Amino acid sequence: MSQATTTPTAGVIKDVNTRYHDAAAERYDSKWGIDYGEVGRKQVLMKLRKALGAEPGRFERALEIGAGTGYFSLNLLQAGVVESVTATDISSGMLDRLAATASSLGLEVETVCADAEQLPLADSSFDLVLGHAVLHHLPSLDRALSEFHRVLRPGGTLAFMGEPSRYGDRIASVPKRIGRLAAPAWRTLLGVNGSSNGAQPAAGARDGGNELEGWVDVHVFSPRQLQTLAVDAGFCEVRVSGEELAASVYGWLLRSMQAGADPAHVPGAWHQFAFRSYLALQRFDGSVLEPRLPAGLFYNLLLSGRKPHARG
Repeated sequence: MSQATTTPTAGVIKDVNTRYHDAAAERYDSKWGIDYGEVGRKQVLMKLRKALGAEPGRFERALEIGAGTGYFSLNLLQAGVVESVTATDISSGMLDRLAATASSLGLEVETVCADAEQLPLADSSFDLVLGHAVLHHLPSLDRALSEFHRVLRPGGTLAFMGEPSRYGDRIASVPKRIGRLAAPAWRTLLGVNGSSNGAQPAAGARDGGNELEGWVDVHVFSPRQLQTLAVDAGFCEVRVSGEELAASVYGWLLRSMQAGADPAHVPGAWHQFAFRSYLALQRFDGSVLEPRLPAGLFYNLLLSGRKPHARG
């Protein structure tokens, strides 16, 4: 994770996050290989299951924070895990893309362009508040978690996934650097051109080393830090676990090599190889490493908790 040379204010962080994600919205799904079919549903359910430490069951009303283009919201709706979703994001560009995809899938989603630290939503109105790779973008985590607690119904569930750990972020810097160095040879070997029409990657692209990254990615976490933040916000039954080590290293290597390349020019055989090999390493992580190693050693941390029932 890049570090800004000066300490940005909360306002600057939010402004850059908005511009960064607005610029990235149109290419976001293709860049990250986001899928809204069976594969995507399996991935999302797997991550939610790991965060909760149990089968997710069914939730009547869900609120997604930093919903982006809808990877979690839309797949959870299709899987029948949630009955209705309100998707929030600070980026209207991301929400426009989410709404378009929802329409193409025949799904109804309420979108609200909002700051996670000041949600324009009623108290005790959701059964599930969730997010994926979003907490590390928020300047004031204690304020945001207090908002999530406020809008949850008593007994409601909190679940956040894909948050970078301190140790995992340091490990990821190595394959990112190797991938950037190997990118020219990889493009030559596969006969891949650069971005279509000579365009540069979207502003703030994470694996492009853009100077905005240090402003967009604000935090890395330790398991204890996430646990303490959730408990201090009033949550109980707080659980922090780790996900992906081998798959994360491999994934960052691939993404760094492919950064700036036009996906349309990458051979289909390469896409198939990269995806299947990534899934194989993900299975290895899940079956061998995750049950045995401390959460803090993994790239991703997953957080879950519950809002206590009101005392009678």
